[in-house]
Amino acid sequence: MTTPTIRTTHVGSLPRSDRLRELLTTDERVDEAAFEEAVSASVRDVVRRQAEVGIDVANDGEQSRIAYSVDVTNRLSGFSEGTVERAWPSDLDDFPEYARDLLGDTENIGGPVATGPIEYVGADDLERDLARFEEATATEGVSVPERFHTAPSPGAVLRFTETEYHDSPEAYVFDLADALATEYERIAETGATLQIDAPDLLAGFTLTYKDDSVAAFRERVRTHVEALNRAVANVPDEQIRLHGCWGNYAGPHHRDVALSDVIAEFYEADVGGLVVEGANPRHQHEYRTFEEHPLPDGWRLIPGVIDVKTNVVEHPEVVADRIERFAEAVGDPGRIVAGADCGFETVVEGANAVHPAIAWKKLEALVAGADLAEARFG
Repeated sequence: MTTPTIRTTHVGSLPRSDRLRELLTTDERVDEAAFEEAVSASVRDVVRRQAEVGIDVANDGEQSRIAYSVDVTNRLSGFSEGTVERAWPSDLDDFPEYARDLLGDTENIGGPVATGPIEYVGADDLERDLARFEEATATEGVSVPERFHTAPSPGAVLRFTETEYHDSPEAYVFDLADALATEYERIAETGATLQIDAPDLLAGFTLTYKDDSVAAFRERVRTHVEALNRAVANVPDEQIRLHGCWGNYAGPHHRDVALSDVIAEFYEADVGGLVVEGANPRHQHEYRTFEEHPLPDGWRLIPGVIDVKTNVVEHPEVVADRIERFAEAVGDPGRIVAGADCGFETVVEGANAVHPAIAWKKLEALVAGADLAEARFG
């Protein structure tokens, strides 16, 4: 038997350049040429650095986005600026002093609000996003074995926006699904793996639906997965990986829903892989879920084996241990791709915990740990 190859990847967002971060957060009108120059330069940098580190399945680092979840509304009709009601996650309700220190006042903020029919109108912007990765590999003279590109799930967009147009959350999420299908299909046409970011399927329990029982939340997850399946109907399952997480913030997370409580609904998704947390102190036990609830045939598992909420750099032995636990739970090391718990800079102005320089050191540890695990399996 040959030794299984343990490939490496991450969740999507990587640290942006100081210049790009400044342009993304300024209130002043930004010159389009200057913005494009800054984005392209930053994409070239993150693509080159991923290749140098040894990441097998790489992306553009989401450099052009101010936030992973609502950037897509710029490519959808029917949205305008309004007031989005947002409260603290329920775990932070128990620690209000810490919550204010971490997030400040998060209620009633400006944001995208649906006020009319939603249609996909951002084909040109998407094409520019997709082109930058290929341009970067050519300019930097590097190659990576595989490429992925991220897009939010219909439920993720719902979670961070509001609607004044739809009669119900169900009508809204399926309307979003119909519009987002265009983006999903175009990403897949490039040959890239489509990663759908769906924090609504886990983190929604402590935020958007914080008053739900587990049973009620499970029904919401089922609805959101149905909407997702409608959106990816024309994309091959094996080309999609679904990313679920409990929220990329350094909270106590003691009220997170258990993965085992909703894993059956996850398994109804028409995808070929699952990206899930497995490195942080709250969720290192989640490998056991896959012992009790076997991964569907043909699926691959991309567990987080480095934590993105701490600046402690994992030892490669620790990373290898985590990979081994998930491999044993799944029963086949060849179905494991080693990843990160979440993104390193999911929101430009947010509670990103890891310093940009340390983020790259953590990715080095990820690759070293995967190499070590691969040697152990051999």
